[in-house]
Amino acid sequence: MRLLTASIGATALLAICSASAMGSGRTQTAPVPAPVASKGVFRTTKALNYRRARGSVKIHFQTTELMQSASGEAKVQSKNNRMEIEARFAGLEDATKFGLEYLTYVFWAISPQGRAENLGEVVLKKGEAIVKADTEMQTFGMIVTAEPYFAVTQPGNAVVLENDSATESVGKVENIDASYELLGREVYSTSNTKIENAIFGVDRKTPLELFEARNAVRIANNAGAEKYSPTAWTKAQQQLLAAEETYRQKRNRKVIDSTAKDATEAAEESRVMAVKQKAEEDAQAQITAEKEAAEEREARARADAEAEERQRQEAEQARIQAEQAKAEAEGMKQEAEQAAQEAMRHGQEADAARQAALTQQQAAETKAQEAEQAKAAAEAEAEKARQAAVQAETEKTQLRAQLLAQLNAVSQTRDSARGLIVNMSDVLFDSASYTPELGAREKLAKISGILLAHPGLALQIEGHTDSVGSDEFNQQLSERRASSVRDFLTEQGVPASSMTAHGFGKTQPVASNDTAEGRQRNRRVELVVNGDAIGNSATANAANQAN
Repeated sequence: MRLLTASIGATALLAICSASAMGSGRTQTAPVPAPVASKGVFRTTKALNYRRARGSVKIHFQTTELMQSASGEAKVQSKNNRMEIEARFAGLEDATKFGLEYLTYVFWAISPQGRAENLGEVVLKKGEAIVKADTEMQTFGMIVTAEPYFAVTQPGNAVVLENDSATESVGKVENIDASYELLGREVYSTSNTKIENAIFGVDRKTPLELFEARNAVRIANNAGAEKYSPTAWTKAQQQLLAAEETYRQKRNRKVIDSTAKDATEAAEESRVMAVKQKAEEDAQAQITAEKEAAEEREARARADAEAEERQRQEAEQARIQAEQAKAEAEGMKQEAEQAAQEAMRHGQEADAARQAALTQQQAAETKAQEAEQAKAAAEAEAEKARQAAVQAETEKTQLRAQLLAQLNAVSQTRDSARGLIVNMSDVLFDSASYTPELGAREKLAKISGILLAHPGLALQIEGHTDSVGSDEFNQQLSERRASSVRDFLTEQGVPASSMTAHGFGKTQPVASNDTAEGRQRNRRVELVVNGDAIGNSATANAANQAN
């Protein structure tokens, strides 16, 4: 019996890790290609504000180009500061139509800032399903995606349904565009590990939960969980073996499902940890490479400066020698003239002296010409030094443009006389809060990596608020927001000595405070990046801000 159990477990793990993946024993249809993206794609849906709605709101779902046969509706009702959701779906085809890696559907809530919350698995019975869930969000959109297993933490790009902006409570809810990120298909793709039909189980009665667990372990392995999160990866493997054993022993279905779901959740945890660890490792490698390149450029610039200084000193010495030679030539000329006068009084002796004087005069003129040539060489070296200074300014401009592009990739950044100004207004703070939200912390972590890659930069952190509250309250809140961002960047390794934090309250709005969108834009922190390396000094920037 033990040998048989070990054989089954080893076979399952070999199928997961070597080149195969798990799927459903249910009838398969031909795969339909899903939208493909290199790392992720963005999609926009309507997020509805239910805070002002009274009673329940009925929402209809509209289909996407991926599944025209589907339909759905949901009832949303506020209870105890939470939104209770009851959704009904029909006409959903088997998820494997999008590829053997897709086994189920997941119901999602999307915040206006693009944060996705997994509301639960859409378990089909003859193409229909009912999902009951709740969320703390007050404003959100809803979508349904095809997924490899129920415990995914970010939606994939196989979106089959999304809520319609039109509702039965027109005027009671507010439509807001929500842009959110979807995982590309290559994260789960069969091109990573080939899926064989034989891997789908030995009979058609195998529970879907077990297939999802196998799929989750395969995908975690593709993500490098064995290397980057070995503890969580080992746990997921052990739990999958336990699920396989409970199924082999024909245990109670609830026990099998529970054990398989534990394995799925552990596999997703190991995948997320692996993705995060690999991203951090790649970012650190990039920072190290950029730091080494910067050090190499600095050493090269220092060597060029030393060479220029040597050339300047040599040119100066040549100039001094030329002046001395010229002075000597003048003296020799005077002596020659005196000798000529003496020669005139002494006949032949005077002629010989005059000839000698002429010879000395020619030598003096030759030295004078050499002195002029040395002076011209010195002027040429001075011009070369000026061109080197112009080149240094050009490199500052190029570095400024490079830094602007890097910061713009994280958040909207503009160039100004004060420096590069990074606007962190979209997902930074809730009203009356000075704690950065999760999306903001992720962006700030990326910005800290960019700053650490360019030593010598200075950072001014400027907090702003909307108009809600008194002037004193908003002033204190803006200062706390700026200090909160400074403290977070310090935790990320940015030197505290290179940063200052100031609050301006509600005195510098960038949008109208009459709308929620405008107030959200005004609840912002602007990061002013400057320094000699990009042509701005922190002292000059502070003077500009004071003016």
